[in-house]
Amino acid sequence: MASELDIRNLMAKRAAREIVGGMVVNLGIGIPSLVPNHLPETTKVMFHAENGILGMGPSPGSGLEDGNLCNAGGYPVTIVPGASYCDSVTAFGMIRRGRIDVSILGSLQVSRQGDLANWIIPGKKVPGMGGAMDLASKAKKLIVLMSHTDKKGNPKILEQCTLPLTATRCVDMIITDQAVFEIKNCELVLMEYFSTTSVSRITALTACRFSVSEDLKVIEV
Repeated sequence: MASELDIRNLMAKRAAREIVGGMVVNLGIGIPSLVPNHLPETTKVMFHAENGILGMGPSPGSGLEDGNLCNAGGYPVTIVPGASYCDSVTAFGMIRRGRIDVSILGSLQVSRQGDLANWIIPGKKVPGMGGAMDLASKAKKLIVLMSHTDKKGNPKILEQCTLPLTATRCVDMIITDQAVFEIKNCELVLMEYFSTTSVSRITALTACRFSVSEDLKVIEV
């Protein structure tokens, strides 16, 4: 059985397969931040941050952090050759003009039709949704990386989201610790699943109907 850390990296590795060279990519915090670790060195992409960086590199080593250089979540980053800085207005302009090829975000809930709810955690004070609304609405492809259930075991893929929505019918792909779904024409389709689980278990952990791809694949763990 894969450990929690392993499965997070397996999820990030699967998401990395959706990225090809030359793309502009925006990553959310949490599991999405692991995606660059799984890109081949030959795959050159420009990672974008809402606070005004295009061309983020890997996290700096301990003691090498630049106090003036961080991503939108406030975490230290580096830059790659060709990177550029801008104000947040310009950074959001890139998003709103549809210049982001892929956005990979975490989420609290996703509906069968691809609605996204990822900014209000019940019982906790949150500062707001940040750039998630813009990214969900304008990125050319939106991938959600999240656990299949919450800490209490409740499904996070639902017929309808019960939390306030970030955006409607925006999610293209969901990658969980159980499976990979695509949303096609507002319908949920199971495309792949990890070898540590089964279709029957995925069905039990998913609170809505879904179809199974004729080309269903197993991801070996």
